[in-house]
Amino acid sequence: MSGQNDTRRLNVFERYLTLWVALCMVVGIALGKLLPGLTDALRRVEFGGGSQINVPIAILIWLMIYPMMLKVDFASVPGVGKRPKGLLITCFVNWLVKPFSMALLGYVFFKHLFGPWIGAELADQYIAGVIILAAAPCTAMVFVWSYLTRGDAAYTLVQVSVNDLLMLVLFAPIVALLVSGASALSVPFSVLVYAVIGFIVIPLAAGAITRRALIQRRGVQWFEQSFLPRFHPIAVLALLATLVLIFAFQADNITKRFFHVVLIAIPILLQVYFNSSLVYGLMMLFRVPHSVAAPGALIGASNFFELAVATAIALYGPESGAALATVVGVLVEVPVMLSVCALCNRTRGWFDASSSAECPAPAPGCCANWSSFAPPADPAASRA
Repeated sequence: MSGQNDTRRLNVFERYLTLWVALCMVVGIALGKLLPGLTDALRRVEFGGGSQINVPIAILIWLMIYPMMLKVDFASVPGVGKRPKGLLITCFVNWLVKPFSMALLGYVFFKHLFGPWIGAELADQYIAGVIILAAAPCTAMVFVWSYLTRGDAAYTLVQVSVNDLLMLVLFAPIVALLVSGASALSVPFSVLVYAVIGFIVIPLAAGAITRRALIQRRGVQWFEQSFLPRFHPIAVLALLATLVLIFAFQADNITKRFFHVVLIAIPILLQVYFNSSLVYGLMMLFRVPHSVAAPGALIGASNFFELAVATAIALYGPESGAALATVVGVLVEVPVMLSVCALCNRTRGWFDASSSAECPAPAPGCCANWSSFAPPADPAASRA
């Protein structure tokens, strides 16, 4: 049973990401309040006057996204046709359900239920932020969630790669459509296109070129075990520094409206549990193996918050309510996703295993069809 019951854990940074985000909030707010001159100077550094694209944050976000894109293997995409059901379900929920359900939840909660407390202007900002968050499917952290649920690593890579390709063409139109439809905000489509180019196309192309060149030269094992780990500290520090800057720019908003952070978290939490349950249920209905179903449910629930933060800042500025809403997504994501992982692990017995490798210790609860992989009974032992 050891193969089935071994405990899989996150590293210290991933396990306590919510704590680090909270600490960044404290440091950022202190910076914004105690050093307002420095904060204003950093806020004004933009790519062109009035572009809203803050140079320090843009560089830091690029340092986060590039290491993620190094993990994407487009050579795995042609193998999609071998097991299409799991991928089709994930894409269906990611692109035809998730952004639209989030727009509906944001409209109901911010425009109506929370409207008297937050006002119409901030309601529109928060709606835009949660829509941008939901329209960006998760990339990097999916590999962590897949590991924790003993997912099929190769299939998870395919799901991430296909979603990244779809994001190139679907992210900007969906954000423009839903934000303009659910709020009174204008959505400059050209800025969205620049965000896609700057934060998806360029790092994705750079990651693909780097990956291909280094694997050809040094091999897959060296690339995955030696080269990729070197970027992890850089990505972590870039994330924390980005959050400190955003909270510094948001210092006045947060100190005056801390209760809004709690309000923003509510529709985000509902969206996570709704979409993960929908994907998981559809996977079970269509008899998809648990090693595909669990990562698929987690992809359908989590978000590419680095892209979301960058886009919200590019559209509405680093001190906007939209930027704050995307950062709240970072704050709640890890503990919520860990609860989804735990549920997936406890319900493994609801799903069939597709091979003996997925059912290494056949027993009740290991998988629904565990008896198919159990060793034949010893006749001598039964007579005894």
